[in-house]
Amino acid sequence: MHWFESFILGLVQGLTEFLPISSSAHLRLTAAFAGWHDPGAAFTAITQIGTEAAVLIYFRKDIARIVSTWARSLVNRDLRHDHDAQMGWLVIVGSIPIGVLGITLKDAIEGPFRDLRLIATTLIVMGVVLGIADRLAARDESGGRHRAVKRRKTLTDLNVKDGLIYGVCQAMALIPGVSRSGATISGGLLMGYTREAAARYSFLLAIPAVLASGVYELKDAFGDDATASHVSWGPTIFATVIAFVVGYAVIAWFMRFITTKSFMPFVIYRILLGIALFALVSAGVLSPHAGESAG
Repeated sequence: MHWFESFILGLVQGLTEFLPISSSAHLRLTAAFAGWHDPGAAFTAITQIGTEAAVLIYFRKDIARIVSTWARSLVNRDLRHDHDAQMGWLVIVGSIPIGVLGITLKDAIEGPFRDLRLIATTLIVMGVVLGIADRLAARDESGGRHRAVKRRKTLTDLNVKDGLIYGVCQAMALIPGVSRSGATISGGLLMGYTREAAARYSFLLAIPAVLASGVYELKDAFGDDATASHVSWGPTIFATVIAFVVGYAVIAWFMRFITTKSFMPFVIYRILLGIALFALVSAGVLSPHAGESAG
């Protein structure tokens, strides 16, 4: 992997990780359109550590409060009913599905799931789901001529059942094109949560999953197997730093954006990109396996 290639891929990772448009799909498509090798699941997982570092810094006060209260609640019964202590457990519970499926489906994630036709399908389908969820949220928030404004849930309403549903939605993002934030935010909106609450929990829930995935890939990358031989450490670290810087700026913008705007621009973008990708593959301009050999 060349330095320019790593710069572009790090930029793409940072720009798309927190938006509901799928960073893994965009990394895959960037490589395919540019004629580069697919950066691979290992590169994606390692550069995601950079974007998760941006989450850790942006939400540092929330994270410190949750971790501190959760840890103290292990020995102090009085704290076990505290919302922050409960959030700690809910993040753990919500991380179980993606942990189990990530290990079980590892070979598929690194192989068949990266087919461009599957990515096009997930871009369109999850775009439609996000659009429906967004419209339902907008209807509740605005009410209507014959309908009163309906209160939507916040993170104080989060329970174990909802946490597990969030976790299952997050696990769907193991398929490129689904989008981790898109799936969890859609799930949250469909369960009746506000846009801000759905996005905030989505980002918090991603922390253990992404960091664990990155560490897991680092373990393989330091080994003697094929994964290790395909990791270009200098460019990969450079891409991770770029992803961190850009990712932090995107989080700050996105959290402000969703307080007043809908997700429809992302819905339209996903559907148009999926249709364009299908057209390019059907016309023979792109092979569904373009650039799949590890780079």
